[in-house]
Amino acid sequence: MTETTVTANSVEGAEGTDGVRRRDFINVAAVSAAGAGAAVVLLPLISQMAPSADVLAESSTEVDVSGIEVGQAIKAVFRKQPLFVRRLTPKEIEEANAVDINSLRDPQTLAERTKEGHLDMLITMGVCTHLGCVPLGAGEGENKGPFGGYFCPCHGSAYDTAARIRQGPAPKNLEVPPYEFTSDTVVKVG
Repeated sequence: MTETTVTANSVEGAEGTDGVRRRDFINVAAVSAAGAGAAVVLLPLISQMAPSADVLAESSTEVDVSGIEVGQAIKAVFRKQPLFVRRLTPKEIEEANAVDINSLRDPQTLAERTKEGHLDMLITMGVCTHLGCVPLGAGEGENKGPFGGYFCPCHGSAYDTAARIRQGPAPKNLEVPPYEFTSDTVVKVG
């Protein structure tokens, strides 16, 4: 009687081990199939959320600054908004550095608003920080305001030669977008 019990337990134990192995395989296969199915469903959904080629093309702008004369400014477009690129004169740099930054509403030095080694090249967004109008001063013959920088005709905000707010309702300086000089003559904005 003892032998029969031992043999029956041995056979039962072998089937139990074999059954667990089959069950584990089926579970792993089912989870793998579900994961593959989820990937097949989610990949198109995620990829359609990526920005289109025209949006990616506007994410950065290159500006050739070699043709900008000292004292001249040009307008470019960055992310469908105006971008002002201005080559400051030595007098404008001196005027900007002479201002006591503690007297400014949004205190920043000219060095903080330009790149090292390019103190004469000021790059800002051409959008007034009050209500989003486009200030004057980047085009030839345009009103530069009482501080010689930019003047917003909508509500009278006046910016100095470093595009810092000096008068009017605008709360902040003109925004300096992220940019880098890829060479001495080309600036990549964005």
